[in-house]
Amino acid sequence: MEAYLDNSATTRCSRRVQETVLRMMDCDYGNPSSLHKKGMEAEAHVRKAAAEIARTLRVSEKEIIFTSGGTESNNLALIGAAMANRRSGNRLITTQVEHSSVRNTMAYLEKQGFEVIYLPVDKDGILLLDSLREAVNGQTVLVSIMQANNETGALQPVAEAASIVRQINPAALVHADAVQSYGKMRIRPKKEGIDLLSVSGHKIHGPKGVGFLYIREKTKITPLSFGGGQQSGMRSGTHNVPGIAGLGEAAKEAYEGLEEKTAHLYSLKDRFLEKTACLEGVTVNGRTGRDSAPHIVSLSIEGVRSEVLLHALEEYNIYVSAGSACASNHRAPSQTLQAMKLKPELADSTLRFSFSVYTAAEEIDYAAAKLAEIVPRLRRYVRR
Repeated sequence: MEAYLDNSATTRCSRRVQETVLRMMDCDYGNPSSLHKKGMEAEAHVRKAAAEIARTLRVSEKEIIFTSGGTESNNLALIGAAMANRRSGNRLITTQVEHSSVRNTMAYLEKQGFEVIYLPVDKDGILLLDSLREAVNGQTVLVSIMQANNETGALQPVAEAASIVRQINPAALVHADAVQSYGKMRIRPKKEGIDLLSVSGHKIHGPKGVGFLYIREKTKITPLSFGGGQQSGMRSGTHNVPGIAGLGEAAKEAYEGLEEKTAHLYSLKDRFLEKTACLEGVTVNGRTGRDSAPHIVSLSIEGVRSEVLLHALEEYNIYVSAGSACASNHRAPSQTLQAMKLKPELADSTLRFSFSVYTAAEEIDYAAAKLAEIVPRLRRYVRR
C-alpha cells in the first residue's frame, strides 16, 4: 500500500487538468502574442483561465498576473511593491513564520536599504496583533502575512491585520501568501483588505511551474522582468499556455463543492490525530480545530530525528515532509518552530503530514499504524 501524505509539498494533477494541459500542447499550441488564428485561440485559453481564477476570488480578470509559481509571485509582490512605493517610506513588515520565498526576499530588500520588521507569534504560531499595531507607522509601505502556514497549518488573521494597517496607514499595502490557503477556503481579497495575493498551481492539483499574483487595480508595483510587454508589461515573456490553462482548470475544480471537500479534509485530519494520540511522546504543534488549515498536521515525535523517521516511513511507501519541502534539503532548523518557541529537540523531531481531497481514510490508518510500529523500534537505537 502507498500513503502519499505530502500534499503541502505538491499534489498530483487532477485528470481534468492533465487533459487540459495535453490538449494545449497537442492542439492549441499557438503563441498568444501571434495575430493569426492559432495565436488567438491560445490567447482565448489564457483569458478563460484568468476569468476562472478571478471568479473564485470575486475580482477582475485584469487583476490576475500569471507567474511561474508562488516564489515568483511573492518576489514580484514584495520587491515590486517596495520599489514602486519607496518614496512613501522604507518600512516593510512581515512575520517570523513566513515561507523562505518571503523571508529571503525581505532579507534582500534589507540590503537595498529597507527596514524590515519581523513580528512575533504565539505558541500556536499565530500573529500577535498588538505587535502589528506597534509596528505600523507612516513610513510603512507593505505588510506581508502568510494566510495559512505551510509547516503547521496555522491560520493568520489577515483580514483583522489589514484592518489595523488601514486604520494606522491607509496608504500601506497588504500582501497575503495564499499558497496553502487558496483552494482550501473562500478568499475575498477586496472584502478582506488584501492588495496582493500569491498562489501556486501545483498545490491545488494543477501543473508545476505556474501560479498567479492578484494585484488590486491601481496598486503601484514595479515589474521585475522586461521584454515584449505581455500581461500589461507587468510580466513580459511568452505565456505558459499549457500551464495557465491547467491552472485555470485546477482553480475551477478546487472551488466546485468546496464545503464538502473541506469537510473531507477536516475529517481526515481528525482521524489522523485520533489514531496518533495514543503514541507516547508525540506533540501536536499548533491548533487542530476548525481554526486551523484543514489539510496540515505537524507532529513532533520525541526521541526520533525527523529525517530518520521520514526515511523509515518511506520504506513502507509512506511519504511525508520534515518541515517545508523548500527548506528540507538544507537541514536548517525550522524558523517557524523556533518562533513558536518549540524545544530544539522537538523541532528536530518534527514531521508534517498533509492531505488532499484524493487522500483515503485507509491511507490515514495505514500511516498511523506504521508510526505506532516504527517509532518504538527507532527509539531503542537512540544514543542515551
